[in-house]
Amino acid sequence: MNQNQRAMVVLISGSGTNLQAIINGVESGAIPGRIAAVLSNKTNVKGLERAEEHGIPTIVLDHKAYDSRESFDQAMIDAIDEHNPNLVVLAGFMRILTEEFVNHYAGKLINIHPSLLPKFKGLNTHQRALDEGEAIHGCSVHYVTFELDGGPIIGQRSVAIETNDTADLLAARVQKEEHILYPLACKLIMEGRLSLEKDGPHLDGNLLPATGQDFSQLEQWEEF
Repeated sequence: MNQNQRAMVVLISGSGTNLQAIINGVESGAIPGRIAAVLSNKTNVKGLERAEEHGIPTIVLDHKAYDSRESFDQAMIDAIDEHNPNLVVLAGFMRILTEEFVNHYAGKLINIHPSLLPKFKGLNTHQRALDEGEAIHGCSVHYVTFELDGGPIIGQRSVAIETNDTADLLAARVQKEEHILYPLACKLIMEGRLSLEKDGPHLDGNLLPATGQDFSQLEQWEEF
C-alpha cells in the first residue's frame, strides 16, 4: 500500500456496514486513496472484524476508560493524527463529539445521517418520519460542526415512504441508499472535487444548495 496516498480514518461503534461500502469503493479503485485506520470506541464489534479482514489497522479506545469526554476526544485526536488523514469519516460512531475535536478536523470531518436534513435531526428518524406522515425520507451526508446534525449538507438520497412501511422496513431501504451515498461523498472529497469553503460546500467549483446535491437518480455511485 502506498503510504503517500491520500488517507482516510473511519470511526465506528458497531457493525460497520457503511465502512464496508467505503472499503469496497477503495478496493475497487473508485475511491482514490486508502483507509489508514479504523477507530472504534467499542471492543468486539463487527466493524473491527471487517477492517481486519481487509488488512486495515484498527484502533480501539474504550470511552469508559476515560474520566471525561474531553480526555477521550483528545486521545482520539492523538491516535488519528498519527495517520495524518485528509478525511475523517464518522460511520455509525455513536458519540457526541466535543467542540475541540470538531474544530480540530474542521472541513475534513463528515457524517451520514438517516434523514433528509434539516428534517429529523437526532435519533429515531424513521419512526418520526412515519409519525409525521412524510411521503419522502432518505439520508444525508454533511460536514460536521458542533451543532448536532447541523453541519453543511453535501448530498442526499431519498426513498418514497410506502403505505405498509414500518420503521424497520424503512430503515432497511434507507440503509441501502447510505451505502451508495457515503462512498460517493468520500470519492468526491478524495478526488479533490468536493470541499468546504467559507460560503459552504463546493462541488466541481460550484456552491451547493442548502440541502446539498440530490444524488437520488444515480443507480450506481461510481457513475458520478
